[in-house]
Amino acid sequence: MNAPWKSGGPGGRDQFAAYTCDEASLDVLRPIALEMGWQPEKCNKGGLRNAVQSLSISASPNILLVDLSESGDPLNDINALAEVCEPGTVVIAVGQVNDVRLYRDLLASGIHDYLLKPLSPGTVRDTLAQAQAVFAAPRTPEGGSAKSHLATAVIGTRGGVGASTLATSLAWLFSADDKLPTALLDLDIHFGTGALCLDLEPGRGLTDAIENPSRIDGLFIERAMIRANDNLAILSAEAPIGTPLMTDGSAFLQLEEEFRQAFEMTVIDMPRNMLINFPQLVANVNVVVLVVELTLASARDAIRMLSWLKTHAAHARVIVVANKVQPSLAEITKADFEASIEASLQLSIPYDLKAASMAAKLGQTFADTNRSNRAGAAMRDLSRLILEETAGPASSAAIKPSLLGKLDLKAFMGKAAKKEAAPR
Repeated sequence: MNAPWKSGGPGGRDQFAAYTCDEASLDVLRPIALEMGWQPEKCNKGGLRNAVQSLSISASPNILLVDLSESGDPLNDINALAEVCEPGTVVIAVGQVNDVRLYRDLLASGIHDYLLKPLSPGTVRDTLAQAQAVFAAPRTPEGGSAKSHLATAVIGTRGGVGASTLATSLAWLFSADDKLPTALLDLDIHFGTGALCLDLEPGRGLTDAIENPSRIDGLFIERAMIRANDNLAILSAEAPIGTPLMTDGSAFLQLEEEFRQAFEMTVIDMPRNMLINFPQLVANVNVVVLVVELTLASARDAIRMLSWLKTHAAHARVIVVANKVQPSLAEITKADFEASIEASLQLSIPYDLKAASMAAKLGQTFADTNRSNRAGAAMRDLSRLILEETAGPASSAAIKPSLLGKLDLKAFMGKAAKKEAAPR
């Protein structure tokens, strides 16, 4: 409950609330609350049980004072409070039992302080001031160093180019092969296939986040995301077709922020229309994978999207990937495509219908099912390209260099040596 609180978060949380069992305590608390600029009506009659009931349907405040006087098992009841209390909430308990062991156990459970009744105005005032200092302090991860994070947005120039297949495969590779805590965010709210590719039910996590952005925090992320493996969690939706997307994008930004705190990698499956409606989504993205096909329509849209990215995401590294490549059936050649978009195709992933069908039947990602064929190998090369962003001069201060140790550099260099040695 006393996890570091992030200042400047959603405005749906009150500064203070209290739940006490007796009028004498309320008479002490209300003037102090008014003195500190808080609403005195947030001091409620009722103890811990009333607090649990109230907070189960509303956002918890920054500072919460609860009365344990009517609790038969304070430690167990505090655990019940933790189930409905959002991370960052500073909890102060009051009670009548003067027991050092209880005091220590309560502090160990996450309580900020325990005050004995009858309450002293001076003690209450000092304790509330200390609680204010706790949640106003800068948020620092454990270990005292900045936590590394690498966010990748996968965007297709056209529907059907395979951007979702690449997004799910990349998330799986980061989590399973590189053992990095990874979040997969599927922003196709109505027709997303992120959960489907992993043979999972999407749940209501993403739709709940959109409907109630103020509820998004570490505890929400932990409960709402679906676990795909030990290191991969996914947030997606299958919203009813008759339900339009009603959001200003604040929920998505808040989700990205929570992912930066909870994971080392974020992969965002971002439909191209999201760039139009919510351009702010790429503000904190490190890498953009632009997925194209060798067609005239894709070339046209790649030109437009590359120009847009230069304006709105100039800080991000853009990797252009040609997917489902069939040289003999392509509308335009690779050389002509690169000349049209005035950029290089860093990777070409061959079309393999049989491999894609097998992955779908098994309910696995393409990269996980097809580790030996050329398409699967190309996807692993793409994951390495993204992880190499950790060594770039622009991001080396933000990303841990230890990630490089997770790459198979010998194998990678061996491939490069063979290419140089091959006859031209």
